[in-house]
Amino acid sequence: MASLNVGNLGEYLREQRRNAQLSLRQLADAAGVSNPYLSQIERGLRKPSADILQQLAKALRISAETLYVQAGMLDEREREELETRAVILADPSINERQKQVLLQIYESFRKENALDTESTESTADTADTEAAGRAAGADAGRSRGSSGGSSATDGSAATPPSN
Repeated sequence: MASLNVGNLGEYLREQRRNAQLSLRQLADAAGVSNPYLSQIERGLRKPSADILQQLAKALRISAETLYVQAGMLDEREREELETRAVILADPSINERQKQVLLQIYESFRKENALDTESTESTADTADTEAAGRAAGADAGRSRGSSGGSSATDGSAATPPSN
């Protein structure tokens, strides 16, 4: 069976299993998967579903999002956002209303920062475009100025200023 492109998921799982001092069979039992299937995941021969990754994460007592990132199902920023939300929701020292307000504030800051980033990129693109336009205009002005006067190029006579 050819190895699938699952990044370093299998190696990462094996390392986490060993850190937790679990045998392959113990982890398979705790996660509710077969021993051969888990072995194939660790060797990179199988790509597990998000549900299986969640079961493995629970058995290993690690974040499922971390496994999603390792499997290429989630990028690092999304994982950090999900973990931040989970920490806020799990905090027993604040009530539900406070958690919701805190999440709303967090989301508004994320949106504001995303807009700032887009605005900065857009401003840089606009400045580049304007600079290119000015350079093109200067080139055109030099080529007209080099003919010695402002004569019309379409054959019509220039209109003298009226008094």
